Amino acid sequence: MKTAVTTLARTAAAMHFADQTALVAVPILAALVFDASAQTIGLLVACQSLAHLLGSLPFGLLVDRHDLRHLAIVSVAISAVGATGAALGIAFQALALFGISITLAGFGVVLFGLSALSILPRSEPVSALAAANARIELPRAFNDFLVPLAVGLIATIDTATWLFPVVFLVLLWGLQQVRGLPHYPVQKVAKQYNVIKRLRDGVQFVLGHSLLLSVALCAIFWNFAFAALLVSMVPAVQILFAAPAATFGFAMAFFGLGGFLGTWTSRRIGAWVAPKYVLVFGPGSSALAMGVVYFAAQAQVTLPLYVAFFFLGFGPAMWLIAQNSLRQVVAPTPMLGRINAVIQTAIYGVRPIGALVAGGVVGTLGPQAGLALAWAAFGLSFATCLFSGLRRINSFTSLAGDAA
Repeated sequence: MKTAVTTLARTAAAMHFADQTALVAVPILAALVFDASAQTIGLLVACQSLAHLLGSLPFGLLVDRHDLRHLAIVSVAISAVGATGAALGIAFQALALFGISITLAGFGVVLFGLSALSILPRSEPVSALAAANARIELPRAFNDFLVPLAVGLIATIDTATWLFPVVFLVLLWGLQQVRGLPHYPVQKVAKQYNVIKRLRDGVQFVLGHSLLLSVALCAIFWNFAFAALLVSMVPAVQILFAAPAATFGFAMAFFGLGGFLGTWTSRRIGAWVAPKYVLVFGPGSSALAMGVVYFAAQAQVTLPLYVAFFFLGFGPAMWLIAQNSLRQVVAPTPMLGRINAVIQTAIYGVRPIGALVAGGVVGTLGPQAGLALAWAAFGLSFATCLFSGLRRINSFTSLAGDAA
């Protein structure tokens, strides 16, 4: 009999395949199919991330008040509709339809992620949360490696028309898997409990909790940097590295390989390595790796680029699992959806801002300036984590009493 964690892991494999395909394919297809400028690429990347900015908080309310099984099913269906629209946008070269559909698919990813984060602590004890989170993240990490490699190898104008139909078929399989989840009881909430107050309570809890606030700030800077890097890399590959656009896909494959091995490592050592080391190592390795990317672009050599992208995936994958476990432990169960939504907004909602800012910087000053912007933001992410209480967390069990 399948457990909830097994069902979530299988569904996550489909959802992350779709999400990662869009993440890698959008900049490449924008250049190949739509002949897009750096500003347009930045806008499309922003569209993909816009769902996290707009959807996280309202979806957090839904997660706290509705059957998590139903929400997970709806999330996969939303992404499937988005994949269909993206395929039509490419087929008819309708840039607006393509951007809207990518945004819609992103809403599905947001809802699924929040639902899964609330399902896990209802299905697993605190001592098993780190391993369960790693198991859910493993499909993401595997797709982070496999999908960019495949897209980098096959992404041409000829293959672009069937890329998103394949995504749609994979999501249909995910829809079949997610139906195997059990139902979860919904806590009754008084009708007079105002929606705005519920959202404010979630925000205030994060702002008032030093550890969660540090996680949010670290995530804001890191994801701003990552979005800036995504927008800057395709022009950088073509102009600075003098390489084909597919090099970006290969670099993202190394990013995915690092994420996969980081997730696998976290699952194996998470029980006996103090969280403080992981929570500092993730952003620290990112800042160091981005420095390598910057100087590799100046030297016009691609090998260091691949190594740097590997570590951009390795450390942050371990950090993501650790901070997921942290918020599941310290957040009160009735507020878990809203608190996760606030953190998710910080993690992904800042990406449209980073993409738009980087698009303007690259379009005005060139890709080297875009890489410098990403490096500075990664450095701020590391500093935020290093000078916070995150570096003093010895175990998650000792924090369990904080969830009052």
